[in-house]
Amino acid sequence: MQSQRSEATAGQPVATTVKPLQFRGRSLTAVALHLAGRADGDFLAALEARLRQTPLFFENAPLVLDLTEAEGLDGSEAMAKLAGELRSRRLSVFGVQNASAAQAQSAQAAGLIVLPSGRDVGLERVGQAQAAAQVVARTRPGRGKPEPEPAPKEPQARLITQPVRSGQTVFADRGDLVIIGPVSSGAEVIATGNIHIYGRLRGRALAGVNGDTSARIFCHALDAELLAIAGLYRTSETLGPDIPRDFVQVYLEGEKLCVAPLK
Repeated sequence: MQSQRSEATAGQPVATTVKPLQFRGRSLTAVALHLAGRADGDFLAALEARLRQTPLFFENAPLVLDLTEAEGLDGSEAMAKLAGELRSRRLSVFGVQNASAAQAQSAQAAGLIVLPSGRDVGLERVGQAQAAAQVVARTRPGRGKPEPEPAPKEPQARLITQPVRSGQTVFADRGDLVIIGPVSSGAEVIATGNIHIYGRLRGRALAGVNGDTSARIFCHALDAELLAIAGLYRTSETLGPDIPRDFVQVYLEGEKLCVAPLK
């Protein structure tokens, strides 16, 4: 294998092949964990109980600590210990918000970033997906007029003609997702619009992830680990024996996620 390194001689510049860096914006939805009181044993016990109710739902999801009502955590050791406890439960904590000056300092010392306050939605409406669009006015240098906004992309359905295996994630970011085949346990299918599954759904399905409450999930056979529309979700533990399982549709009725047979 030939080395890609260039040797320089005296008085000669060194040629490099390093490409320029690129910074691109990304939006994501983070779970905000409101900490009331101290992060003691009672808090960890309550957290454990909550995680048992929705296994896998918060796993590896971006997590922010809301410290509005938190007590303590003024030292980096206490903050680092709490971050470690959360990460040991596969909660990906990366920052804090509504922190006091001392808490912000201890968070930074513990490797967390300090964020401005965000807009809350209930945990039941977080899903993994509800993204808020933020419009930034751009002005050309030397001109006082903002540039025109780019035209929105046309909706476009995504078609998958093979089974979705465990560990795979399929995302339709511009409309409906159509899957011809089964979705295995441990797989995840996500769409900004509807989800159509011509097969058995065993994994997780999240429709209307940009907040479209009219989105629906359709499948031939239902055995899902999690169903979500516009962030409102139900897990397999809440899908009792009275829930229809064959040729069903999932939709929102107010704040309730309903499962009904196709008519």
